[in-house]
Amino acid sequence: MHKVFAFGLLLVGFCFPASADAGPADVVEQFHQSLERGKAEAALAVLADDVMIYEQGWVEKSKAEYAEHHLASDIEFSKAVKTSTTGVDVLVDGGMAVVMSQSTTNGTFEGKAVNSNGLETMVLRKVDGDWKIVHIHWSSRKVK
Repeated sequence: MHKVFAFGLLLVGFCFPASADAGPADVVEQFHQSLERGKAEAALAVLADDVMIYEQGWVEKSKAEYAEHHLASDIEFSKAVKTSTTGVDVLVDGGMAVVMSQSTTNGTFEGKAVNSNGLETMVLRKVDGDWKIVHIHWSSRKVK
């Protein structure tokens, strides 16, 4: 059950791969596009080494831990379902940014129907001139 909801929020974006002048929302979109396309290295490239990922009560405390534990499942999930972003808000303050998104996800994953509303918060920090994701918080709930 964890997997169905753990990866429930994915944005659909068109920028791929990250460019030096990509804004915070572009970087978030690139992350999700990389997952959808099965490009693990590209997804990891926009994460800071010390990224903290909070998901359905679980915590991954680094890019390496995410790569080892959930990256492959996130890729499989994002390839199996259709996610539509229903709202995005971006706040930027100097070298920090927050991208908050809402979405709906539908499809089938591991033989189970997925029909959920999702919320995502990503915090980004400028690192050597590029935006890097330093925190992700995902949550979702079944649509009744």
